[in-house]
Parts: sequence; structure tokens; C-alpha cells
Amino acid sequence: MLMSLSPCCGDEAGFTHGFFGKSTKTDQWTSQSSSKSEAFTKAFLKNSLQHHTRHDLKSMLSHKAVVLGYSRSKKDKLKRNSKKAKGLNARQKRALKIFQIKPEHQRYELFLPLHELWRQYITDLCSGLKPTCSPQFVQQKLLKADFHGAIITVVRSKCPSYVGTTGILVQEFKHVFKIITKEDRLKVIPKRSSVFSVEINGFVSHIYGSKFEQRASERSAKKFKVRGTIDL
Repeated sequence: MLMSLSPCCGDEAGFTHGFFGKSTKTDQWTSQSSSKSEAFTKAFLKNSLQHHTRHDLKSMLSHKAVVLGYSRSKKDKLKRNSKKAKGLNARQKRALKIFQIKPEHQRYELFLPLHELWRQYITDLCSGLKPTCSPQFVQQKLLKADFHGAIITVVRSKCPSYVGTTGILVQEFKHVFKIITKEDRLKVIPKRSSVFSVEINGFVSHIYGSKFEQRASERSAKKFKVRGTIDL
């Protein structure tokens, strides 16, 4: 039994040796084919990317910005929002009396320099206010102008006590004008149901307060429509 099995063992050893010999040749062929494919890929990419010859491909990839998905935690967002400066609301401004003029500052002569600045500003705005300027041109400019510092007069009003009041406009709000009279008195005149006049270098312009109920910043960006008749 032992003698009869030895040839089989020899054949098996020969078969195994032959099998492994074939596998070595296969590995060599695989390495050669991979090197060829790598060389072909490099050559193909080099020919395909000829329009990028001015820049090196590696430098392009190294300096390319990559946006990564990242979301901040809620704590970080709360910290960032808390660091932002928050303005005062309307109630806080009223409590601090920011827009109130102190009694010692309610003097007509203190606002005369402001009036002179306004005259220079409105003269430049209306191209010098020459006699050749048309009234329509001046009125269109005045519609969007800032009136802080102008001397205004109440011409008509549904409240007779306001008529004839004249002074320098020191504050303009959405619904009221605050003016300082020559008697050093602060007057609050409602815009609604009132007509005001402004005189600049011989030009007299009338302001219909009911159509003027906007803040100065809002009025500068508004388009006014020409109306035939305007009532109080």
C-alpha cells in the first residue's frame, strides 16, 4: 500500500508545482498590464488637459477651495447673536427722551446757524435757485428735500390757533412738525389738515401736510403723483 501510493504523491507534487508555476506567470502578466494601463491613463489625461497648460494641475488642485458641510451648534449661534449690538426700540427711546429738546436749548438764536446751512443746502439742490428756474422744477426738488432748518409758516389749518405760526423747523416726524418760534417757544404742529409755506430767495412754495405724512427718509425715496386739486 505504501509503495503504490508514492507515485500518486509524486504526481500530486508535480501537479502542485506546475500549478504554482502558471500562477507566477499570471502575476507577471497582471503587473505588466497594470503598468501599461497606468501609462495609458497618464497619456490620455495629458492629451485631454492640454487647455490647462498655463497652470500646473497639482497647483490647481492644491489651491482649490473645498466647501465642507458644517453646521454650528445652537450655543455658538446664541453667542454670536448676543455679541451683535442691538438698537433701541421705540419704547426705550421714549423712556430715555432721546427726541425731546431740553428747555434750556429751546432758543431761536441757537438754530439760526442750522437755518443758514439749510439755505446753502437747498440752493445747491435746486441748481442755484436762479430766476430762470421753473417753479415746477423747484417744487419737485422740495418734495424730496430735508426741511430741518427751514423757516416754515402755517398758512391754513382747521385749527385757527395754528394759523400764522412761524419758526425754524427743528424736528420732523411722520405726523408732526416741531418748530422754534422767535419767542423761544417750541410748537408742535400736526401735518394733517394744515398748509405750510416755505420762502427761499423769492420762491414761495406751499406744503400740504396731509400729503406729506411721511418721515424725511421715506419721502426722499417716494414717487409723488401730480394731482389737480388737493383738499385739507
